[in-house]
Amino acid sequence: MDAHATLTRGEIDGLLDRLVRGLTGLAADGTFDEPNLDGTPGDYVSFDSWEWPQGVGLYGLFRAWEFSGDDRYRRILEAWYARRLAAGTPPINVNTTAPMLALALLWSKTGDDRWVGTLDAWADRAMRDLPRTEEGGFQHIVSDGINPGEIWVDTIFMVVLFLAAYGRASGRQELVDEAQRQVLLHVRYLTDTRTGLWFHGWTFIERSNFAAALWCRGNSWAIAGLLDYLDIAGTGGGVRTYLSECLRAHGRALMRAQGPGGGWHTLLDDPQSYVEMSGTAGIAYGLLRGARLGLFGDEARASGLRALSLVVRSVDAGGTLRQVSYGTRMGRTLQHYRDIPIHPTAYGQALALLLMTEAVHHVPA
Repeated sequence: MDAHATLTRGEIDGLLDRLVRGLTGLAADGTFDEPNLDGTPGDYVSFDSWEWPQGVGLYGLFRAWEFSGDDRYRRILEAWYARRLAAGTPPINVNTTAPMLALALLWSKTGDDRWVGTLDAWADRAMRDLPRTEEGGFQHIVSDGINPGEIWVDTIFMVVLFLAAYGRASGRQELVDEAQRQVLLHVRYLTDTRTGLWFHGWTFIERSNFAAALWCRGNSWAIAGLLDYLDIAGTGGGVRTYLSECLRAHGRALMRAQGPGGGWHTLLDDPQSYVEMSGTAGIAYGLLRGARLGLFGDEARASGLRALSLVVRSVDAGGTLRQVSYGTRMGRTLQHYRDIPIHPTAYGQALALLLMTEAVHHVPA
């Protein structure tokens, strides 16, 4: 019997706890040596580093706390930020902005004044210092790459959600407006009008989508990020209508691309590429959430539940989501994506956490 047919609220609570333990227990194991541009070592694996995988992990942890009300999760969040801020933050770029999202949401819930100065200063720096492409897009500058003239789908999750969350909570409308501008720009250049799926990136210099890769996790950033953006930013009117239609088209395309086992391949249109679990979890979250909110129909719910079954089976006894592809730089060939190695990551844990917080609305009590 499929996991979603028997999964209950109590079992989801248990899965959440296992996934959080798996997240906080992540440690660098020496598999990858990726120095940053400034010569400092890059840590994209352990939970104890200020980078984008940890930032997405913190967001999943926040949602687990918000959903469950379990104050253990809040204490983990607060201790992480207190420890990392005391150690000093890295230079600002797109990816190092990711940890600010959960902090903004945490502050909006608790009103803890410890975080306001950090949030204000980072928002100011993001608006002032992040380099821009043509048309004002956030250039996807990261700790180990400048990427001039490039926008990537990842930026929606790493920067846009923070600006929307903190802007709305603090009353800084200029941040909310900038988040909206970035969303619309990324939709314009990254949507594949032929398939309805999303490309990984766009270069204004070469005027192309690189290898035109329809990358699984990138598509999960798009569907989950846009759904959460609409909620976090409180976007209404014509922009909300437009983005809702974009999401519907994307959802239909993703359902067509789903594999027979319930997952999505790391290249969505290449069944010979491996099935990838972080993207599968993020897409399933988007389909289930969109179905609950009335954007998608019952077909999307059924698709999300098939994926949920696979994700549940992919969480090991220690709470680690398996079959997660490592961080993926922009590819100029499709083979680049097929060759990305498999390794547990904080974003894999987070996307599974997001899926579990949504799945509870679709399983028996």
